[in-house]
Amino acid sequence: MPLQTTDLIPRAVLFGNPERGGCQISPCGRWLAFAAPHQGVMNIWVTDWDADSAKALASARPLTNDRHRGVYSFSWAYDGVHLLYLQDKDGDENEHLYAAPVAGGPVRDLTPFEDARASITAQSRRLRDSVLVSINNRDPRFSDLYRLDLGSGELTLVRENPGFFGFVVDEDYGVRLALAPQPDGSIDILVPEAESWKVWRKIAEGDAPNTWPQALSTDGRTLYMLDSRGRDTAALVQYDIEGDADQGVLIAGHPTADITGVWTDIVTHEPLAWTATYERREIHVLDERIVGDVEFLDRRGLGQWGVASRTDDDSVWIIGASTDVSPTTYYSYVRATKTLAKLYDVRPALAGAPLARMQSTTIPSRDGLNMVSYLTLPVHADAPTASLSSTEPLPLVLLVHGGPHARDSWGYDPQHQWLANRGYAVLSVNYRASTGFGKAFLQAGDGEWGRKMDEDLIDAVEWAIARGVADPNRICVMGASYGGYATLWAMSAHPERFACGVDIVGPSNLETLAASIPPYWESAKSQLFRMIGNADTEEGRMLMKARSPVHKAGKIRRPLLIGQGANDPRVKQAESDQMVAAMKANGVPVTYVLFPDEGHGFQRPANNIQFNALTEAFLEKYLGGRREPVGAGEVDGNTAVLVEDALN
Repeated sequence: MPLQTTDLIPRAVLFGNPERGGCQISPCGRWLAFAAPHQGVMNIWVTDWDADSAKALASARPLTNDRHRGVYSFSWAYDGVHLLYLQDKDGDENEHLYAAPVAGGPVRDLTPFEDARASITAQSRRLRDSVLVSINNRDPRFSDLYRLDLGSGELTLVRENPGFFGFVVDEDYGVRLALAPQPDGSIDILVPEAESWKVWRKIAEGDAPNTWPQALSTDGRTLYMLDSRGRDTAALVQYDIEGDADQGVLIAGHPTADITGVWTDIVTHEPLAWTATYERREIHVLDERIVGDVEFLDRRGLGQWGVASRTDDDSVWIIGASTDVSPTTYYSYVRATKTLAKLYDVRPALAGAPLARMQSTTIPSRDGLNMVSYLTLPVHADAPTASLSSTEPLPLVLLVHGGPHARDSWGYDPQHQWLANRGYAVLSVNYRASTGFGKAFLQAGDGEWGRKMDEDLIDAVEWAIARGVADPNRICVMGASYGGYATLWAMSAHPERFACGVDIVGPSNLETLAASIPPYWESAKSQLFRMIGNADTEEGRMLMKARSPVHKAGKIRRPLLIGQGANDPRVKQAESDQMVAAMKANGVPVTYVLFPDEGHGFQRPANNIQFNALTEAFLEKYLGGRREPVGAGEVDGNTAVLVEDALN
């Protein structure tokens, strides 16, 4: 079948505001809150929870009135009368904490400090009228702990941070543990002792990324940790804080994947279940009290589901569920009666759209690593009775995830759906350094930017070509953040392999990247240096220079599209500016789009859609897929500045 037999899915439906976003039930169970457009911008709405969801949604009212970047996520305060959310200014990541009263009234900025960032560290059901927040207003490198009174807004200092990653606190907001990074990349877990600290346990450098506290029991004695010590994958282990620090009790582990999620009891904080993802996510129940609930929900055919929120008495759960071909649907679930009721679809406009299945597989690297990968084929070319097979070689987009300490997973992915609908096979690869596959796989990426991590991507491309999925002459490499770096490197290191590349907020010069990291990354700096080279040593600086795409720009032979947020604090605009200047100096054509009101990625829908529209035109020209003409009003309000235009 030709591509034209598949209906075009509008960009606005894929990347515009959802009809409704995430759903949270209030602790008392009286209200539902969700994000939804208000005068075209995402805001928080609230309604009385009712068994008749249509009635409840019809009576919803907006609580916030943001007119710019929108409010997409939030949480209930345990007092049950405030909704809390974080918001920065134009992507600068200096997030302030805001409170919106459910009864209506002014939204308050609870952390109104210039050039400081705040986050919620903990909430306690013993101290419902307050929250524990972290703010770096004293020292931009380290966030201190404050108790914040929700009624008055008063902040009371709980503990200054002398240079720690963070703290573990109890139900009374007492600091029980601190995580202190060491110069060699290891971490000391400390316990307070009088006015000082003593080491409770040490986490070696190799275990540091995968070993982390998850929950503290309500009585403050038992710590539940993800722990990779003595094994490859991170297991769930419990420790008696006041007992022998080296003796833990193994609760659960997975042979090939890290445990990455733990569901805990509301009252005691004991683990009830855990999740891990190799190719697909798995739920493993620990406590018989929820066995019936999990079995019931598994039988409902929801797809991949999870608990989005719970009432204080744990009687009602809000369930979010999705598949690779269906965006999230929210349900209310009453445990006592096993009653599951649909609340709403996040993107109902996609019902009946020709969404493409995502297939999972494992691709071997040239040195024997197993790379969990995901392939989406256009509907017209996907052979439904065969796995990982296309009816013809297709133009391929290699979509590289950022991080690199992150991962791709199976499920609904708007980028996969968009690109497949435009006629491209889409391949996402969990290259070495991706998270979730054990510490050996993670550590295999140390010092391998532009080398073995790049080879992994090339191996995946060769796999797609060998299977007859990819046309070797029509391959694009595309990604954001580290994925943008991988794009720049691949275009320079393999100038004939890729027909084009799309780099979004990708670093081009590792030396300037290291020199300009945000101050609040100070405690994690050793982890970055382990990956890219130590900026404090001559050897490390030489490695950074050798692996920086900006110095190889003259080798690029194929077209490149670059997108950048002017306020990006992680990968500053200078990274893209340098690359564009180097390409121009070498006579290499480049298209460069700058967004003055964005940061590390494009949050405002008009900006995101505008960049994707440019990407469609770029890919159509160099790979031969199809594009949707920009519709009337589709990108109204976008702020894109076309600094360099080699496309037209």
